Amino acid sequence: MTAYALPRPRIAVLPLRPGWPLTGLLLLYPLWWALGLGVLIFPLMAVPMAVALVRGRRAGRRLKLPPGFALWVLFLATAVAGVAVLGSDPDGVVASTASDRIIAVAFRLAEYASLTVLLLYAGNLPTGVLSQRRLVRLLGWLFVVTVAGGLLGTFAGHFGFTSPVELLLPHGLRGKGFIQSLVHPYAAQIMDIVGDPKPRPAAPWGYTNTWGNNYCLLVVWFAAAVWGFATRRRVKVFALAVLALSAIPVVYSLNRGLWIGLGVTLAFVAVRQAVAGKLALLVAGVGAAGVLAAALAVTPLGTIVGQRLENGKSNGVRMYLTERAVTGFEESPVIGFGSTRNTVGGRQSITVGESAGCERCGNFTVGGNGQLWQLLFAHGGLGTAAYLGFFAYALVRFRRDRSPVGIAGSAAILGTFCAMFWYNALVTPLAFTFLAYALLWRADDKEAAA
Repeated sequence: MTAYALPRPRIAVLPLRPGWPLTGLLLLYPLWWALGLGVLIFPLMAVPMAVALVRGRRAGRRLKLPPGFALWVLFLATAVAGVAVLGSDPDGVVASTASDRIIAVAFRLAEYASLTVLLLYAGNLPTGVLSQRRLVRLLGWLFVVTVAGGLLGTFAGHFGFTSPVELLLPHGLRGKGFIQSLVHPYAAQIMDIVGDPKPRPAAPWGYTNTWGNNYCLLVVWFAAAVWGFATRRRVKVFALAVLALSAIPVVYSLNRGLWIGLGVTLAFVAVRQAVAGKLALLVAGVGAAGVLAAALAVTPLGTIVGQRLENGKSNGVRMYLTERAVTGFEESPVIGFGSTRNTVGGRQSITVGESAGCERCGNFTVGGNGQLWQLLFAHGGLGTAAYLGFFAYALVRFRRDRSPVGIAGSAAILGTFCAMFWYNALVTPLAFTFLAYALLWRADDKEAAA
């Protein structure tokens, strides 16, 4: 009698669940920030995401594309074509060569490509692998992380440490401001907006403006996770406490764009609910506005808001950069100049420039004061129309979705349009906008539940 040996079971080296690249990216983002990876984690995680998509194709699964994806491909093509004009120097910018600018452009293109993979991966994940509810909860978790980082930046603004990734870099390189924002974990940016230099929350997103942008993009998912999916009363009580605490860094951030964005978001959601016959949120919004007004009147937060509104130090610089972006757009209206440029001097004198002791003195970045201005200057009318058209199509395509995911997703994309006048989208704000797009797309896709 012949004895047959049973096949030995295959043991995975890392027993990872399906969908782990996206789950790990979002759930463990505080860890990536502490390690010094920050936004660098997106290209790293894009590799296993791309591998999963390719394996799915080889296994016979169809690669689905999001609605309107041709517009996004057109934007990417325009961004790549812009490499050909990197050597051009429009009027009023620091002369340089294409080789000097290619590193920054390569970084942006790599991030754009990585986030494109993120969009395709998230949209092609069946809801049986990663449910809508879990993805919404992961984004809600990142809102809690944002609030925690904001409180850290408010009360321990000088907190920071050298990350493992930072230790691997040459000393001269790690001292650059841009590199610091990538690999050096710190709680806040120290700025003299209303007098003496004070911390403005930035953790874990690198910049105060990015912190404010992400707050607006993620708060809707926190609300959807709690009031759309949660049933326990204690969860809702905890959520109210988090929202109340978040008002502290929101005010101390001195971020007017954040304040405007929150007003637009709340108004949009309230109107959507009212149109659907649900007036509770509209009433709650009016009540919350009254409570906020009272709090600003009787607490030091009101004084801070008043001081910020009276001190618009950045207004002149922003207007100057906007004018430079529009002028550059007129010089190259089709594909732009491929990237940003630095101005010659500052807005008051061409003799003011960046130095080792003052990286923010002059030589401002044209296109650094908002995604719209960067699109117009760096990618021209063609790239701008394709980029904005892609997200505008989503608002039209998914306008009838009145579920918590539909309202939150539309609010996040609308928030992106609101923020484009003063915030840049790359990297994390665009990532969260893409995930909002993916959630709307998955909700509309009848095959996603298969």
